[in-house]
Amino acid sequence: RWQKIFMIPLWSKMAVFWNKMFLTIIVLLIVLFLDAFREVRKYSSVHVNEKAANINSSAFDHIQMKLFRSQRNLYLSGFSLFLWLVLRRTITLLTQLAKEMTSHAALETQVNDATEAAKKYMAENERLQEALSGKGSGKKNESTEASQEKLKEEVERLKEELQKTSTAFHKAKTEVAAVKKQSDSVRREYDHLMKEYERLQQSVNKAEDKKDL
Repeated sequence: RWQKIFMIPLWSKMAVFWNKMFLTIIVLLIVLFLDAFREVRKYSSVHVNEKAANINSSAFDHIQMKLFRSQRNLYLSGFSLFLWLVLRRTITLLTQLAKEMTSHAALETQVNDATEAAKKYMAENERLQEALSGKGSGKKNESTEASQEKLKEEVERLKEELQKTSTAFHKAKTEVAAVKKQSDSVRREYDHLMKEYERLQQSVNKAEDKKDL
């Protein structure tokens, strides 16, 4: 399903600018995160100094409001930066999984074709051996022996190809399982982070409501 979605022409056009867009957003989020961190340090020190100086309540509340906003911006920019990286990793894993599943299906088809061809050659070899088992004279025996040798060589070659294809098939199957496992772990981590983000967002909204009251 994800492979079909990624094969939409719109995505293929956007893929050309995807890396540039990703790096641009990463740089922007890092700048916002550093600016929020600077604001938190700034207003934290001012908050402590003004609290110790016992200034009027309106100025103290104004500083406290700025400190709260800077902390909120710090949380939002930090989680956005982290979730953006998780999203990029998830898309990469989904793309790899789609490619591995495609190669897995192609290898499975190749294994089935090689198996059918090997069975066909072995059946033909058995029929020739049965037809020529009771006959024998000079030139005919030599020609049949040569034909049998060629068939044996062909069967051996097909067996080798079948073995190689089976090995590649099992390897691709193992890689697909590993990618699926990694994708599941990333998905679980993403769900956990989303729950944590919602919890923090609720706490921020409650704090804003209390501040408004």
